[in-house]
Amino acid sequence: MPPTVIESAVSTFSAHYAQSPQAVVRAPGRVNLIGEHTDYNDGFCLPMAIEHSMAVAWSPRADRRVELVNADGTLPGFEFGLDDDLQPHADSPWYNYVVGCVKVLRASGQDLRGCSLAFSGDVPMGSGLSSSAALEVATIHALLAVANIQLAGPEIARLAQRAENDFVGVQCGILDQLASACCQQSQAMLMDCRSLDLQQVPLPESVAVVIADTGKRRGLVDSAYNLRRRQCEAGAAALGAKALRDVTMQGLMEAESQGLIDSETKRRCEHVVAENGRTLAAAAALRAGDAVALGQLMDQSHADLRDKFAVTCPELDAMVAVARSLPGCLGSRMTGAGFGGCTVSLVERQAVEAFVPNLLSGYAQRSEHRGSVYVTTAAAGAGPAVLPGA
Repeated sequence: MPPTVIESAVSTFSAHYAQSPQAVVRAPGRVNLIGEHTDYNDGFCLPMAIEHSMAVAWSPRADRRVELVNADGTLPGFEFGLDDDLQPHADSPWYNYVVGCVKVLRASGQDLRGCSLAFSGDVPMGSGLSSSAALEVATIHALLAVANIQLAGPEIARLAQRAENDFVGVQCGILDQLASACCQQSQAMLMDCRSLDLQQVPLPESVAVVIADTGKRRGLVDSAYNLRRRQCEAGAAALGAKALRDVTMQGLMEAESQGLIDSETKRRCEHVVAENGRTLAAAAALRAGDAVALGQLMDQSHADLRDKFAVTCPELDAMVAVARSLPGCLGSRMTGAGFGGCTVSLVERQAVEAFVPNLLSGYAQRSEHRGSVYVTTAAAGAGPAVLPGA
């Protein structure tokens, strides 16, 4: 078997620094069952943490330097000072997430210590499974552990979001970071992105969650993500609302008829307003053990993301269409920001064995990209990891 990300982080640390790390932390990626593009509109989301994660092995240093090394070997090591004037590196975007975390922690008044860090992860990058959030949350956990500082999960998520917004330059909401930091094993998590109220919701044992990677990659900074956010903000402002969380379908119709918003902005906002309702209904369905109702809501979500919010792509639409044609699939939708990445399907557990190869073969007939599939369970959120052999 290949080494786990924890084992890989430890071995990378030992090889690079010629010593064993003091400890390891891990933070998972996430898949969003429903509630897409609602987080930055003060809405509701229903994510769960996945088994794929980012691990960081760490030890303190005597100086005020931070040194990084990555297990995959594609990037050289990197080092900077805690007191340096920290600026983004245009040619090293991976480092920016780590440096951004240091900068926001420093700005929040945390007294950080120098440290040596080794990273290893298996969350596919650009797949919509929140590899960047896993990296940010794991980094903050490591930096806090080195300095013997304890912060609550929601505060860690806020700091991680700030690093991505202010330093990396992606205006993401808090969904990804909060899911990575706060999800619990065997549970989905209904998230109120305004109050940060978190409610754990059990997943029925009769179904499996199947994530399908289309192989189509996208970069959020260069995509239409920020444009969609501006359109949502414009729609809320036109109605005098703080966020689309406070807007109704009737209000959107009236705003369009009065010339306050154009038809495209109305369509974007309609998705968000409807998606908030679908997400609350999905959580209620899970509490009632009604997986069929959840699947129907997932299907509706994808249709709106395709037709109204316009963030799907031919690859995502093809993967969803194949999934819905297969026996045992209760619902399927794109997950993540869109424009590429992954779909998530709710599949009857007894049908999974046949579902996976048939999904891949069906997708291969419709796309030039090579797909991959992960059958996952709801994993625990971020925290310390057990060192191999301990």
